[in-house]
Amino acid sequence: MSSQQTLRITVAALMRATGENQTALAKGLRLTQGQVSRKQTGAASWSLDDVDRLSEHYGIPVSELWCGPTHAVEQLPQVRRAALTGGSQRVLTVV
Repeated sequence: MSSQQTLRITVAALMRATGENQTALAKGLRLTQGQVSRKQTGAASWSLDDVDRLSEHYGIPVSELWCGPTHAVEQLPQVRRAALTGGSQRVLTVV
């Protein structure tokens, strides 16, 4: 599996664990929903700057994002987790 595939799967798992949809994630990363959609479908690649913003957004070190979805979700700070998997929470915008 490529790094991009691993990251796409990891981001999807983090979105589910935090209750975010693409629109909420896009707002948090200061991207458009379309940009997030293209990155998640593989039509565009996540850049290293994007990875830095994902790390800050989810409160997870960059290195943990590359360890796969299960590991990354386990590293999520409790405050970032939705009350229910697939639930929702307030969006945190990266500055």
